[in-house]
Amino acid sequence: MNISRKDFLKNSVLGFAGIALSPQALMADTNLKEQMDNTDKLNFNKMVINNVRLETGFDYSNDEIIGTKTDLFTIEIEEGKIKSIGPNSNVPNAIDGKGLLMLPSFKDMHIHLDKTYYGDKWQAVRRRTGGVKGMIKLEQEIMPELLKTSTHKAEKLIELLQSKGTNFARSHVNIEPTSKLDSLKNLQVALENKKSGFGEELVAFPQHGVFYTDTVPYLKEAAKMDIDFIGGLDPSSIDGAIEKTIDFTVQLALDNNKGIDIHLHESGESGIKTIEYIIDKVNENSTLKGKTYISHCFALGNIDKNKQEELAEKLSNSKVGIVSTVPFGNLVMPIPILMKKGVEVLVGNDSIIDHWNTFGSGSVLQKANLAAQLYGFSSEKGLASMLKLVTAGITPLDENGNQQWPKVGDEANLVLVDASCSAEAVSRISPVESLIFKGNLVY
Repeated sequence: MNISRKDFLKNSVLGFAGIALSPQALMADTNLKEQMDNTDKLNFNKMVINNVRLETGFDYSNDEIIGTKTDLFTIEIEEGKIKSIGPNSNVPNAIDGKGLLMLPSFKDMHIHLDKTYYGDKWQAVRRRTGGVKGMIKLEQEIMPELLKTSTHKAEKLIELLQSKGTNFARSHVNIEPTSKLDSLKNLQVALENKKSGFGEELVAFPQHGVFYTDTVPYLKEAAKMDIDFIGGLDPSSIDGAIEKTIDFTVQLALDNNKGIDIHLHESGESGIKTIEYIIDKVNENSTLKGKTYISHCFALGNIDKNKQEELAEKLSNSKVGIVSTVPFGNLVMPIPILMKKGVEVLVGNDSIIDHWNTFGSGSVLQKANLAAQLYGFSSEKGLASMLKLVTAGITPLDENGNQQWPKVGDEANLVLVDASCSAEAVSRISPVESLIFKGNLVY
């Protein structure tokens, strides 16, 4: 049963003694209805949810995990955090969780919120030539028009992500001579409008190359703004120099206390050289460990298993993460090897209905499902383990079946899904019924 925000408010919150509503929520019913229909939603200082299903352990037959144990609980949320987790109880007028499964909210860790057709008329991908450089030429032509409505479309795209259980994204945003800083500024307006229900990290992304076009001055300016990462794009094939481009990116990140997240589509020798050079630079600058990522990194999918394991070990030791889309054409990335070696692996939708791709659904849970299919994770434990790809590593149970989420004090970022356990949610791409972000009902 879907817990709509209207039913949520009508049936529980307004009648629940002790819940402190925002001043806006105390207005007349007609005004309240307007707010319920508004995308900003309402903020609550406190809420209690009964009949919430949480995972408590694995069920075994001999040595095989054959199921996931769950039970119903009552969750109290206050000031954006989980205040208490207790046995299920009939608190009067509390929110009825309907026995839905509570999971950590999802995170889309590679997306382009700043350039999309979503929220506008349908457009399929047009015929294109010249590879990435051909796409750069196309963008130089279409970006001025896209920018006119980019704030509105970004907001609509955020709403799509929220409906799929995602309340956080790492968005790459174009920084180049055509858009200058306008793409970033327009997206920041959208994010400000949605901040009560959505969190973000921003990557200053030189989509048209660092040196291929005169992007350096704009990157330097963007680095001083409210962003989190310095991006990059195929330093060999676009800029013609691995060392020059990576050295510039690393120094800009160090000078401005930012992380690094570089698009690397190159799949041949230059791709391997770029991976190794990034690892070397991170090892030389230890403050970048845990703050450096390679997006796509397709070169890993085109080498033999021994080389994959060697590079995975180096990535793990230097704490360089990999952000992947699943799948990408016919290429299957070695995600199980990366995870086994301890590399941080994140996933995202990348493009959603834009001039690069029209197949994005907005669901990262679908990406976990695809990963499980691609890599044969069909067992109860295998399916459950794929959830970490879409929660930035958080799962309700650890490898041994011990409950590790949620804990008292955790931020109240959660989804309620129509599933009996994580494994089922991944396998069936179970419907998201409600989304809560820092204690705020979002969807």
